[in-house]
Amino acid sequence: MSDKVKISDYSRTPKENRIKGTTSRKIFSVGNAIFLTVVTLIGISPMIHLLAVSLSTNIYVIAGQVSFWPRGFTIAAYEFLIGQVEFFTAFWISIQRVVLGTLVNMLLVILVAYPLSKENKVFRARTTYAWIFAFTMFFGGGLIPLFFVVARTGIIDTVWALILPGALNVWHMVLLLNFFRGVPKELEEAAHIDGAGHITTMLRIYLPLSLPALATILLFTVVGHWNAWFDGMIFMNSPSGYPLSTYLAMLVMQADPSARAAMTAEDIIRLAAVDDRTVRVAQIFLGALPVMLVYPFLQRFFIKGIVVGSVKG
Repeated sequence: MSDKVKISDYSRTPKENRIKGTTSRKIFSVGNAIFLTVVTLIGISPMIHLLAVSLSTNIYVIAGQVSFWPRGFTIAAYEFLIGQVEFFTAFWISIQRVVLGTLVNMLLVILVAYPLSKENKVFRARTTYAWIFAFTMFFGGGLIPLFFVVARTGIIDTVWALILPGALNVWHMVLLLNFFRGVPKELEEAAHIDGAGHITTMLRIYLPLSLPALATILLFTVVGHWNAWFDGMIFMNSPSGYPLSTYLAMLVMQADPSARAAMTAEDIIRLAAVDDRTVRVAQIFLGALPVMLVYPFLQRFFIKGIVVGSVKG
């Protein structure tokens, strides 16, 4: 009887638990951990280097002796940045752009992807609209026509000039459209039987089941708005309207003499204690920091599976 119990207990043990204790499995786990650790270190090493340079004395920075650990630890570069009103103004404009742009982008992506995910018998003009949106993915009017359109709408030198021209990302819409098509039709039919309309079905059925896709699109949208710099240079008439990425890009591209010409006497005195490269590195690090802080909170949605409840037949 005891043997039968042992055999039955073993048969009820999941296959994964039996494989977990094997030697080959342990070797794979150790190798996988080492490989992922190396890849992680390679990925974060540039940011560690930037942080080390920004916290080092300018003598070691100029000599190229800073690698991944600060030499002659100092926060002079960050103290210099605190007095730079332009940096924080650009930072605030980028915050506005990310918040407003992400809300507009996500709203339009959802409202366009949901009807286009339906069949032709439900949305008769679906094919026509789908081809119109697909056409914009491969063909564009060019930079000059885009500038004239933005200028004629009267939003030049405003934050909306950075948001509305790319308000709908068609590629993100296609991704969400295909994700919506993977939702079981029985769930939608059950919701319609209970009296739910399309808006209720979208809000109560499709969006909760599409959180991984929405989180992925959300992250891409936030990073895209935060890193965009070329449109700020085109649609803003003065540097006071530059978002942070445009401000940093212009700071890196412009020559040092012209940068110093725009500084006040107090700025030059504070800059004497640090190196231009140290200040630029500190600005770049602070510019990338918000995205690095947001990413871990959305990472879990990339690997999280979708659990769809059973449908009673």
